[in-house]
Amino acid sequence: MGIRRDDTVIFAKPPVIAAWAAAGGKKESEGPLASAFDYLTDDAAFADDGAENWEQAESALQQKCVELCLRKAGIGHRDVELTFAGDLQAQCTASNYTMRTLGTPYAGVYGACSTMAESVGLAACFAAAGYVQQAMAFTSSHFCAAERQFRTPLEYGGKRTPTAQWTATAAGACLLRAPGQSGVQVLSVTFGRVQDYAVRDINNMGAAMMPAAASTLLRYFRGSGLQPEDFDAVLTGDLGEVGSDLLREQMLKEGIPLHNHLDCGCLLYDVPGQNVQAGGSGAGCSAAVLCCHVLPNLLSGKWKRVLFLSTGALMSQTTYLQGESIPGIAHAVELAAPQA
Repeated sequence: MGIRRDDTVIFAKPPVIAAWAAAGGKKESEGPLASAFDYLTDDAAFADDGAENWEQAESALQQKCVELCLRKAGIGHRDVELTFAGDLQAQCTASNYTMRTLGTPYAGVYGACSTMAESVGLAACFAAAGYVQQAMAFTSSHFCAAERQFRTPLEYGGKRTPTAQWTATAAGACLLRAPGQSGVQVLSVTFGRVQDYAVRDINNMGAAMMPAAASTLLRYFRGSGLQPEDFDAVLTGDLGEVGSDLLREQMLKEGIPLHNHLDCGCLLYDVPGQNVQAGGSGAGCSAAVLCCHVLPNLLSGKWKRVLFLSTGALMSQTTYLQGESIPGIAHAVELAAPQA
């Protein structure tokens, strides 16, 4: 089982991430991590796969990613005992339709852009407790589907503000296994608490999510007794340039400087060169970076230990129109290189 310290569950016998895959679209194929993706496409509409709208296209992207992950793991759908998944579409629509194809037991998860860390964390808890031997965790986002839902349809041609972030057309999938098997170790999981600092700007997600990232980091470091320097990297996903600057400033005020902080929204794209304003966002952003950059670095031994923190803005397409503030959440997963 595990030890509970503050909001952190520390596994006595760590479960492992045994296989993973990342899929992306055209923007992602032009970014600095392009060569590390398992699948990239220039067809964001997925017309060749029979998709008739952006929502179906996102589900097609998910299915490509999940199939690649299962293929790399050397297993089939029936070998997965439980799947945790979600996305940004209302009622997690993309994941629901993907699961219609996958057909495994399914627990839908909504954490906005924090969904990947939340899903991996839940799967790790189930695997560590012995409830499952193999569990899947995946999520995605699609630029066109998200823009239509949360802002304005692309045809509107609205101008994006400097603090806005680019929703990734990307997906990430992980297969987790019970302790004692080979793979990247999940040492601990910290489930975050909702924070709301009265940010109301739908085009400044970094500022809205930063307090949640700081809150979870502070609770993690207090509960674990570790410090940032104990890690090769402390990764957030995805605060972008604006939120990352605010987080480093806040953590310095708390007496915990983040000299090794990286942000998935800044890693996925060439921020100044790709016209993505403050960087990447979307549930698929941190998921793809985890699966094409973080986990491979741990598997190769380039990194020994990292803290992966996904952040999410928990507004809906209704609440922000009503002038509500934007609550944030952040979940952390502590990862380590495979045991020798």
